[in-house]
Amino acid sequence: MNVVVVGAGPTGLWLAGEVRLGGAEVVVLEAKEQRDANSKALTVHPRTLEVFDCRGVVEPFLAEGVRIPDGHFGGLPDRMDFAALDTPYPFTLALPQARTEELLEERVRGLGATVLRGCEVTGLTDDGVALADGRVIAADYVVGCDGTRSTVRAAAGIDFPGTDATTWGWLGDVVLDAPPERGFASVTGAAGGLMVVPLPGGVHRIVGGDARTNVAEWPGELTLDELRATVGEIAGTDFGMRDPRWLSRFGNATRQAAAYRRGRVLLAGDAAHMHFPTGGVGMNVGIQDAHNLGWKLAAVVTGRADEALLDTYHDERHPVGADLLAHTRAQTALITGYSAELRALRTVVSGLIAVAPDMARILAERLSGLDVDYGTGRRAPDRDGLFTRLRAGRSVRTAAGLVRPDGHLAWDQSGVPTKTATSVVSS
Repeated sequence: MNVVVVGAGPTGLWLAGEVRLGGAEVVVLEAKEQRDANSKALTVHPRTLEVFDCRGVVEPFLAEGVRIPDGHFGGLPDRMDFAALDTPYPFTLALPQARTEELLEERVRGLGATVLRGCEVTGLTDDGVALADGRVIAADYVVGCDGTRSTVRAAAGIDFPGTDATTWGWLGDVVLDAPPERGFASVTGAAGGLMVVPLPGGVHRIVGGDARTNVAEWPGELTLDELRATVGEIAGTDFGMRDPRWLSRFGNATRQAAAYRRGRVLLAGDAAHMHFPTGGVGMNVGIQDAHNLGWKLAAVVTGRADEALLDTYHDERHPVGADLLAHTRAQTALITGYSAELRALRTVVSGLIAVAPDMARILAERLSGLDVDYGTGRRAPDRDGLFTRLRAGRSVRTAAGLVRPDGHLAWDQSGVPTKTATSVVSS
């Protein structure tokens, strides 16, 4: 087998599709027998929608997702208008992760990749991965897309430095008898902050935090009674919540893999970076990791590029991950700012977003993933049908220069080739 991808979440599935599109053989191994019905991620950002468009699979997402034309920074009341963004998709989509995974798995199976469930990877061997049932699956390359507790990362001996949790958020997927008027709500005050988001099937997600859980110690499992009382204290109503489908807590532990590649082992998504889930960026950055890596991995294993091309994956995506961690830490400080001083900071920053269009646009570009620039390999916008032309997963020539399969320029504006330029021509 050319490539084994460990983990069938959005990152692993998108990576497998990209590798297969590039002509390599790939198998996805997932420990769970069934897909998790509880969706950690809900938000699909503009750049991810562009990525889907570049492969011709965006339409089902657009048909099923709820379009949200603006976004928040740190839960601030003044929101960023995505209409100012240079993209065909100036909005985010609210779509449960479980459905995103279903759509991505349909795509990857249609491309001829294999997805095997109930296959727990316990470690690495000299030529592949070891499974809990004693089998060994050989592979030229192994990619760990197996989450923050990645078995692959640990087996490869890759450090995961960072900080432990100092605060905890909570969420409940519940039925609301008295939902907010427009389905959505955002409330912040001295007691805490929360957002209400509608989900399919008559369910709403209430997500937030409060001063009592602004501590390092694990607060214990969340109960419906606790959620109802906390939401009532923050919002003045519990929205008539009942029939919980999922209750959970999450912390702000923040870590990043020291290396995204070690020999024939690579990491992507949550296996490479973990953080507080503010802004719904985690799944999106993982898919964009995979979009950067997939064409490179396929080009190497099919002999169209030298192995050194894989080093550019770390060079390009590790800084994006570091920026992600800085961004989410800053937002976490604003979200959990329950003191009078931090509430004042929230008011000042929120006011700047309201009156400074450039600031709001820059934050929106950063949140949405549209500002990513790999040194000189900046993202190419959709001009003259570029996204359609990229659907074969190969590089294309445009008036702006040669565009890589992942939609980034291979030459900078002054005509200087990037590190990937030679490999792009052969791919």
